[in-house]
Parts: sequence; C-alpha cells; structure tokens
Amino acid sequence: MIRKASHIAVVFFLGILISQPGWAYDASKHQKSAGKHEGAGKHGGGHGGGHGGGHGGHHYGPSGPPADVPAHIKERTSPDGTGINLNRSQIGVEGITVLANTPELANVKTLALQGNKLGDEGVQILASSETFKHAEKISLWGNEITEKGAQSIAQSTTLTHLKNLILSRNKLGDAGAITIINSDNARSLEVLNLDNNQITDNGAKAIASSDKLGNLKELDLLANQISAEGIKALIQSSTLKNLEYLQVLGNPYDIDTAHELMKSITLPKLKPENLILY
Repeated sequence: MIRKASHIAVVFFLGILISQPGWAYDASKHQKSAGKHEGAGKHGGGHGGGHGGGHGGHHYGPSGPPADVPAHIKERTSPDGTGINLNRSQIGVEGITVLANTPELANVKTLALQGNKLGDEGVQILASSETFKHAEKISLWGNEITEKGAQSIAQSTTLTHLKNLILSRNKLGDAGAITIINSDNARSLEVLNLDNNQITDNGAKAIASSDKLGNLKELDLLANQISAEGIKALIQSSTLKNLEYLQVLGNPYDIDTAHELMKSITLPKLKPENLILY
C-alpha cells in the first residue's frame, strides 16, 4: 500500500518550519508515519507499511507487564493464530522467551512488539526461535535495539521470509542499518522502517547501493541525520528499482534543497508525491 502526502497546507507549513534556523524537529508530533504504524487493527495484521498493530482495548503502559504472560499472549493472538499484537505490553526478555517457546504460535505471520523492553537480548531470542519461521511482518518499534540486535536479525536462519520490518525509534546507527540491508534476510523485504535511528549519509548511501533490496517498495528514514547528499544517493539509486515510497522528513536540509531534490529523482517507480521531503 502506497501512502500519499495529504493536507497540503500542513505540509507546506512544515516545510517552512524545517527551513527556519534553529528549528528542532520533534518526530513524536509527526503522525504521517507513526499513525500508520500504530493504527492497524487489533492484531496488527493486513496493513502494508503500517505494521504496528492497534491496542485492541488493552494498554499496559507504565503499570508494567501483565501478571500472567501466557494468558496475555493467548488473549492477544488472532483467532486463526497468524497474528499477535503485544504492543506496549512490556513483556521484556522473560516474556519473549515464553513467546518463543509457545508451539501454538508456529503459524504466526504478523508479530507486533512495539515498546516491550526487549533490547538486544530479546531480539536474539526472537531471531533464533523456530516458532517464528513463517513470520512476514514484525514490528520492533522502540525496543532499545542496537547494532548487536540488528546482527541477530541479519544472521537469523528462521526470519527468512520477512516482507515488512519495523525498527523505528531504536539505536541502530549506520552500523546496524548496514548490517540489516546487506543481509540475505533483506531480499524479501517490501517495507522497511528505520526512522529515528541516528542514520547518517553513510547509512543512506549503503542502502542506496545494496543489492539485497531489489524488492523494497517502501522505505522510512524519518528524523535521522541524512543530508541532501545521502538523499540524492537514495533517489538516484541503481538498485532500489522497485521503491515507490520514501519518507525522509526531519533530516538536515532546507526547503530550497528539498525542492531541488524533488526534481532529481531517477528511480523508475518513485513519483514525486511519494517522496516525502517537506
């Protein structure tokens, strides 16, 4: 599903703000990307790039994890057993261990794990479990994941069918992003969200030149540290031949530069209205 820019007046106003000296971008206020990730139904399934899953009436927030993790997992699993929404459940490493060792979840394709305090250790457990060998959509938004966790995903022998991977608001940096996009597990990716991960031009250029991303359709790099140089590499990439949507709002460039970049797209499937610069 290709998300298009809307609300022209608001977008224009954002562009003006970005061009002002000293303006500090607050990604938490930008709902174009975040809303798509979070509002996708009870079990987080069937929603293209927006793979965060809804909350289904449950919110564990600051009160901590559920007292009965197995029961909570069962409650938050779709009737057909193919989707789980544990967003903001704070299950932690102990909870992901329970999840990974629940044989009833062997058919899971969609897994929403936003805000669960997994860290790199939890991601390693997830990536090494045979339980999730059929997973196609995984959201790991806001789990304090670093390059080490990225390596677990990249080297996983079970997460080999991923089409939609959400790693928003983590701590990957260039090294973690490069580890992901140069792995064979990236070959099936159609949607990749790396927003708010301290990615610079080095990471953007690596993404632009990766030969593993030929199937990628949507890429979110919102609020990183990518200048016009890195963005130009992306929109003129010779390998991202199927990219249809690119989000780079909140990176360090001004409005005039954004206008020039909009004119320099050479990617065959990326239309100007789907390059979100301002």
